Amino acid sequence: MTTSVPDKMKVPGALWEGLKRVELDRAEVVRRAALPLTVLKDDTQISTAQFFALFRAIEAVSRDATIGLRIASGLDGAVMPLAFVAAQHARDFRDALNRVARFKRLCTPEDVVLVEDGDRSDIVFRWPHAAPDSIPYSLVDATMASLVELGRRGTSERLIPVALALARPEASRSALERYFGCQVRFNAAKDRISFRRDDLDKRFVTYNRDLLEVIAPELDRRLEHHLMSGSVAEQARWVLRRRLTAGRPDIRSVAAELAMSERSLQRHLTDEGVSFQALVSDTRHQLALEHLSDASLTLIEVAYMLGYEDKNSFFRAFRQWEEQTPSEWRVANLANRSMNG
Repeated sequence: MTTSVPDKMKVPGALWEGLKRVELDRAEVVRRAALPLTVLKDDTQISTAQFFALFRAIEAVSRDATIGLRIASGLDGAVMPLAFVAAQHARDFRDALNRVARFKRLCTPEDVVLVEDGDRSDIVFRWPHAAPDSIPYSLVDATMASLVELGRRGTSERLIPVALALARPEASRSALERYFGCQVRFNAAKDRISFRRDDLDKRFVTYNRDLLEVIAPELDRRLEHHLMSGSVAEQARWVLRRRLTAGRPDIRSVAAELAMSERSLQRHLTDEGVSFQALVSDTRHQLALEHLSDASLTLIEVAYMLGYEDKNSFFRAFRQWEEQTPSEWRVANLANRSMNG
């Protein structure tokens, strides 16, 4: 699977602090995960597979099916990564979730997708470098709980999700429903948490505009540096995602932004087994699916956001990608989400 997110991360310091607060020996967890003890240092990087192994070790050492909830609910803003600090001081819950979606990949190679449809908003987490069924249950729980904690602490209210869908067999239902406050659906197509759209409009009592004006530019700088640290194809894809709205970028403009010659960029892409035209097409394809999942965008708006001069050109390209029209894909996607939610 192609992705613009490099498969590398540093274990968040908040996780080590979380283990301390639930009285788990982090060295024992690391050994159980078959990872070198150097991961306890801030500068050691690991892959998605190793990160998953760490959470499976946490489950094994704790012997607690709800350990993910305990870790996430036991943390506070003082130990959270800078990306979550920015979210905690956002204007409202929606702003906070959008900041999490943008900056979460600074902590882990993970995509956060927020889709607002009607009176509810669905949040889905994707790990581009792993199969959906390989995500440790405790990691899913901790991730979902971190959003609930963010909303509850920011609004100073006990926000209750509309629904929680988990792609795993039923277990610990009572504990999960007691914490989240809503019914939990097991054996779902994907892990998903949903909030009322009105709840996303709720102002944060922790809103700090001055702090955000300092933190946000620094996070943007770190994010761009992080994404540009991958392969040349990943770097080019990141440039394309940002520039497509202004029209179809040519290889010369992308090379210039990457501070290399057109010939050098072409050579690197060839070495990595991808052509520039294929990269443009694949990036547009992925962005098209993301934009079409947002029911608030019209088809003309989606075409424009992908850099097409007219809707017909977009329709022809989409038929080649999905063998159906954008409208047909959107209807099927919404129907599938309705069946699974």
